[in-house]
Amino acid sequence: MGRRNGCIRASRPGVILDRMRRTDRDSPARRSAAMTPSENRLIDSFGRVHNNLRISVTDRCNIRCVYCMPETVEFLPRASLLSYEEIARFVRVAAGLGIDKIRLTGGEPLVRKDLPKLVETIAAIDGIRDVGLTTNGILLAPMAKALWDAGLRRINVSLDTMDPAKFLELTRRTGFEQVIEGILAAKAAGFDPVKINAVAIKGVTEDDVVPLARFSREHGLELRFIEYMPLDAGNAWERGKVLFAAEILEILSSRIGPLAPDPKHDPRAPAMEYDFLDGVGRVGMIASVSRPFCMSCNRVRLTADGKLRNCLFALDETDVRSLIRSGATDEAIASALRESVAGKWEGHEINTARFIKPERLMHSIGG
Repeated sequence: MGRRNGCIRASRPGVILDRMRRTDRDSPARRSAAMTPSENRLIDSFGRVHNNLRISVTDRCNIRCVYCMPETVEFLPRASLLSYEEIARFVRVAAGLGIDKIRLTGGEPLVRKDLPKLVETIAAIDGIRDVGLTTNGILLAPMAKALWDAGLRRINVSLDTMDPAKFLELTRRTGFEQVIEGILAAKAAGFDPVKINAVAIKGVTEDDVVPLARFSREHGLELRFIEYMPLDAGNAWERGKVLFAAEILEILSSRIGPLAPDPKHDPRAPAMEYDFLDGVGRVGMIASVSRPFCMSCNRVRLTADGKLRNCLFALDETDVRSLIRSGATDEAIASALRESVAGKWEGHEINTARFIKPERLMHSIGG
């Protein structure tokens, strides 16, 4: 553990030092970015402006996806989790620095009690213009209307297959029917589009690409494929197991119909979007491995236990919870956020021999 400029930073010794050297973390540009407290935007030394905050509200989950977490896991004690009041305070500070998009994640966020109350609080904060949620959908059906009424406007549901047997294999739990019910309930509540997140694993989910696309086209959903990333519990990830975006596009084009890139694509968005030329449906590709979007990344992350991460694959964190619970001022919290963004590296380096997998798993970081 170390302390820099009033914030507590946890890191892996040696590994972090090497990363810092490679990314020139102490360059004049980085020092300049960190020492401009009057700056009202979060800009790193590569010129990336950050306006998107992903907040994990819990590390707990009601399924056990093989690419995300082990069957047996020790969850954080509840006292370690940020309270809704603490989360709201951090969002208010972040909003003053240009954060205007919030996404709530987990674990599975819907297992946290009274989540619509948090949504309502965040949606009412000055400067926040968009609140979204990523869920596995199992608990969504009875909560969809309350989330919409609270101010949630974007929702992503994780679903890798249309086969109930494979769903059980991948998640190690039942619940396929509840997920489908949740998706349809979200549509009925007013969410449009409802986005489906499907993890693409070679040798596992190729046969699911077409059924997922047909289901999405039938129900007016937006399907997104996510290349399998090295954050799995069993350290089983290999590049050869990644079902690449280009391969998925080829499958869809040959089995359903041709696609064309969305001409209005936002270069800061993680997904490259494609429209079916018959006018029915859209597909997004989050090609984190084959086509990293690091240089347009606009995201920071807050874990359920209050650790600020400037990258999904970050090897160090800023302990915001300790700042909040020790009575730190809003300016001290803002300074920690500025410093975290200022210290962001160029990219995750998945495609190089230098890549180092973070110790936290996906469910602990926040999806």
